[in-house]
Amino acid sequence: MQARPLPAVRGWNWIVEGFRLFRNNPALLTFLVFGYWLTLIFLNLIPLIGVIAAPLCVPALSVGVMNGCRALERDAQNGFGLLFSGFQRNRNTLFLLGALYMAGSVAVFAASALVDDGALLRIMLANQKPPEDLLHSDEFLLSLQFALLLMVPLLMAFWFAPMLAAWDGLSAGKALFFSFFACLRNWRPFLVYGLGVAGISVILPGALLAIVEAFSPALQRMMVVALSLPLLFVFVPTLFASFYVSYREVFVRSIETANA
Repeated sequence: MQARPLPAVRGWNWIVEGFRLFRNNPALLTFLVFGYWLTLIFLNLIPLIGVIAAPLCVPALSVGVMNGCRALERDAQNGFGLLFSGFQRNRNTLFLLGALYMAGSVAVFAASALVDDGALLRIMLANQKPPEDLLHSDEFLLSLQFALLLMVPLLMAFWFAPMLAAWDGLSAGKALFFSFFACLRNWRPFLVYGLGVAGISVILPGALLAIVEAFSPALQRMMVVALSLPLLFVFVPTLFASFYVSYREVFVRSIETANA
């Protein structure tokens, strides 16, 4: 297993190449992404066990979407049946990764209690919208920033881990280890990637809405809908495809395996 360092510009190219994969078969990738979401929503609706079952299934479901991206790259025609294909290989390890991610997320929000006396943790556990006065409090905003900072190493450890477990047969510990250090070794392209994602999904739409609002608030409401649709049906599937592209480029052995 070898993770190669990439130049910073590759982070932007992950997005570009993700869009190219999306253009190969927009219907397939959109189906897989929305199927992924709908499955998690359905699991969360199951009383008692749903709140645990959903995060356990996230790694396997994400592998299913990545299998679809790999099928797109190979011009395979049977991609619509791949949504649940992530449960077919190294399933127990993927369930363990889901459990570890859930535990890590709870630990992060529990640590945020050091800043806001547990307000953020209670909101996350209750899955409720926080009251408006709390949203604007300095203590809550500081707690949110603290939690986001702690989430970075957690996301680094899990970015490639499901694919390493499913495609390379690694144990949960090894998958987390290689994922974390692969991200650390490629912090420059990941920084560019993050800026690109933020620019397309937040900064550019926000700037356009601010400009439109200055001329016509009514037109701004129409603009919100006009921007939301391409972001949801084009950029989100492109984003999932970019996850696959980043894995394909970073892990040399996986490139060779994918082309075998």
